[in-house]
Order: sequence, then C-alpha cells, then structure tokens
Amino acid sequence: MDIALVDMESQRFRRALVKKKRALAPSEFGWYPYGTLNIFHVLSDLLTGDNRDFLSRVGDGLVVDIGAADGDLAFFLESLGYRAHIADFAPTNFNNCRGMRLLKQALNSSVEILEVDLDSQFKLPADRYELAFFLGILYHLKNPYLALESLAKQARYAFISTRVTRFNVASGAEGAQVNRSRIELRDAPVAYLVDADETNGDATNFWMFSEAGLRRILQRCGWDILDFMTLGNVQDSDPATVQGDERAFCYARSRYV
Repeated sequence: MDIALVDMESQRFRRALVKKKRALAPSEFGWYPYGTLNIFHVLSDLLTGDNRDFLSRVGDGLVVDIGAADGDLAFFLESLGYRAHIADFAPTNFNNCRGMRLLKQALNSSVEILEVDLDSQFKLPADRYELAFFLGILYHLKNPYLALESLAKQARYAFISTRVTRFNVASGAEGAQVNRSRIELRDAPVAYLVDADETNGDATNFWMFSEAGLRRILQRCGWDILDFMTLGNVQDSDPATVQGDERAFCYARSRYV
C-alpha cells in the first residue's frame, strides 16, 4: 500500500476517532491535543521509491509506537490488520496513559499497552519488531545513544524524528547567560545540551542534535538511513525558540535485525 493511500486512510480513521473521543468525553482527563495521525502527511513527503510501500515489509510481524500520546497511530494500524504494541510511560504521558486505555476499551482493541521508562531502561515488550515509530522522543531522553542502539537491536525498520538545530542560540540572543556567542552547528556531528528552562521552560528537553550529529549517531548505533529530510526553520534553527524549531524525519533500517 503506497504511503499516499495510507495517509488517506489515516485521515478517515482520524475523523472517526475524533467522533469517538467526543462521545466518550472523559471528565477526569483531557485528550492529547495534537493530531498524531498527521504524521502520514509528513511520511508521504519523506518516503521515496520502494520505501513508499513500507507496510509491505511488516507482513504479519509486530509494530510498536513508542511514546504514543493517546495511541491513535497504533489503533489505526490495527484497523489495517497489523498487530501493534504501545510503549509509553504514564508519568511523562500527556494524560498518564488514561486516554489510550480508555480508547482500547472503547474500540475493543487488541493493541497491547506496556509502560516502560526509557530513561532507566530501554527494553521493549517484544524481542522483535518489524517496524517502530520513534517520533519526537529522542530529544526528551537523557541517553539517546543507548535508546537508538537498543532500538536497533529489536526493530528491523524505524521511523525516527527529533528536533535538530543549526545554531546554538537564536539570532539576536547572543550574550545571554546560557550562550555568549552564536555558533553554527549544522555540519558538525554534535548534540547541544539545553539548559533546564531553555526550551519552552521544559526540563524534559535534553539533547538537540545538529543534522550531522543525528546522521552520525544513527550510523554509530546500527542504523542505515533510507530516507531523510528536515522541516520547519531549515535556515536558522535554534534549540530554544518556537520560531527556530526544525525537525528531522528519517526512515531507517537496522543492521542488527
């Protein structure tokens, strides 16, 4: 199934799921506010050639969504006939994983939900996955090398996205306490460690890779990059501001599995 068709089907599922969430209307928590199924729009631009039929490589194997918000992506893949797991951690999930558990019950789903703290251990529930979705998680982890290498030993293919940065500081912010000078990082294989309140006042932000740094760590951790692109502020990105947000997306194949 070409990614363009997957994208179209995901939007049909999304509309039905929105109705389901409205009908459930939980009073004790709120739904994750962002449309996670819109990732397939991005993947349609990312994937080229035979990679566009990425689901054919899954077969009857397992798929895992790591850091799944309300689990929309896993439930969607289940609707297409695939077996899916969710790996998340209640203390860092938007609604303590209550959203995905309520949806699992309401959809009579067989998706397995397993809680794991990826910063204390990176061990996914099954020994082998044909595909992993690891989207927007890497820069929230203290140990990205461990995470990527461990993932490569359990997943054959993966979609990986993270925030990247071209500069260490936003234009005009030189001389501040955190950064006294502005340095271009894009072509250096590095990762910038943000201060505790530097990015959105959120201390769970840690490592912002340069593009070269992300490519290097993927290679060192056992991944071959099949498709790669960046979106957002691709000319002047920084690790701190909303205006400086740049995201890298890649489709990669493990050399271990």
